[in-house]
Amino acid sequence: MAISYPLSLPTSVGIAKVDFTSSNAVAISQSPFTYKQQIHTYSGQVLSASVSIPPLRKEFVEPWVAFLLALRGQTGTFLLGDPNNVTPRGQAATFPATPVVSSVSGGTISMTGGSNNKEGWLKAGDYIQLGSGLTSTLHKVLLDVDTASNGSATIEVWPYPRGTVASGSTITVSDTKGLFRLATNQQSWSINESSAYGLSFDCIEAI
Repeated sequence: MAISYPLSLPTSVGIAKVDFTSSNAVAISQSPFTYKQQIHTYSGQVLSASVSIPPLRKEFVEPWVAFLLALRGQTGTFLLGDPNNVTPRGQAATFPATPVVSSVSGGTISMTGGSNNKEGWLKAGDYIQLGSGLTSTLHKVLLDVDTASNGSATIEVWPYPRGTVASGSTITVSDTKGLFRLATNQQSWSINESSAYGLSFDCIEAI
């Protein structure tokens, strides 16, 4: 069977630790005389992560080694989400629906198709996913989302949706993932005297 991207994470053992980092393209200049600051905000926003798996024996870790090598450095891509936020904290977990995009402006997504008249249908800190497969993007919800009587709502997210998001595009609210690639072309793993493997890697959104 040929390798096809994006890859899914191995399931032989779960992630022990993941550190997420958000980066924003913001320039700041400051007067040396008055210390007054000028801020220039650009559209660039990107999520990166450092992923570690627990030290275990080879039957659990070797699938992860193979996964890293199959990416062929920064060539391949894979899907990654927040393992502690698979289910939304808001009422979307209890009242699921099939929301879709009606329009996008900056970091604001107008949606339809949510559950009707639900306060806190999504909560600040939940995730949504736009696209699927090679078009998957992961977005953090910044404010609680209340749906109207017709299921419409407005979602403020980080990072901004990129490119053109078509009206009618599906919004995924559970088991959300984004498209990532390795941050470098070198990966390493270790084996200690107890035959326990150590493995971690850095990655960044594939844009």
